[in-house]
Amino acid sequence: MSIPDFAKGWCDDAAVFPPGRTPLPDAVAAHLRHTASPYAELVGPLVLAAPAVEELPGLIEPGQQLDLSVTAPRGPAQLPAVLAALEPLPVRLRALEVAVPDGQGPAEFFAALDAVGVDEDVAVFVEVPRDERRAEVIGTCASIHYRAKFRTGGARAEQHPDEAELAAAIRAVVEAGVPFKATAGLHHAVRGTDPATGFEQHGHLNLLLATDAAVDFAEEPEIAAVLAERDARKVAERVADLDRVRVTAARDRFLSFGTCSIAEPLAELVDLGLVPAEVLSGGGHR
Repeated sequence: MSIPDFAKGWCDDAAVFPPGRTPLPDAVAAHLRHTASPYAELVGPLVLAAPAVEELPGLIEPGQQLDLSVTAPRGPAQLPAVLAALEPLPVRLRALEVAVPDGQGPAEFFAALDAVGVDEDVAVFVEVPRDERRAEVIGTCASIHYRAKFRTGGARAEQHPDEAELAAAIRAVVEAGVPFKATAGLHHAVRGTDPATGFEQHGHLNLLLATDAAVDFAEEPEIAAVLAERDARKVAERVADLDRVRVTAARDRFLSFGTCSIAEPLAELVDLGLVPAEVLSGGGHR
């Protein structure tokens, strides 16, 4: 048995970020185990913040290669140092995730990003700001083939966009033809309320179904209703009913999500009957 198409490359390994905060040596070792496991097809690159790149030397054994996505929360100015630090290391840079700094206009941001000269085989995700710059940022990404990144949660309630806001964002990128990833707050497959904080949290399967709805030209209220669905079995049944064409169309748009745990989303997908339990055996599951 293998990972189904909808879940291939689904989970970007953000173990070092909150709330997991796994120490970097442990995160690197665990990631390499994940990528050698029966569920390896589920796992995307290890995600690190730009400053952590300087700590990588010595953590990768000879003969190993680490797939990385590096975040630049302070914008394009962080990228030259990141690229220089990675050059001698046994890593494959899969993606860069670049935030638009507060107060910086889209034109200035994209000029600075273009000037870095990132290789074409590295995916560049632009973190879309939740303000009046959003439409121009998405439009510019569409015109120059960058990808979008949405933050879907955080340590404060106001960092969690509601269903209407996220529905509008998903529809905007789908209409613009901009692939996207999501990160933060996606701790479960299905939407729910965090019992510890009371925060409303989006489900990553809800986002997949919302993307499918947007591809099918659904209006924003319908997309928002999909994001709001809390019945786990209903959500799982809808995912299972997606045919290959619809899965491909949705995953071509919604590329992956960042998670501080590979084990937890995998276990939920198994519990929902969407991933075969056999993939949990051996290979470093933890």
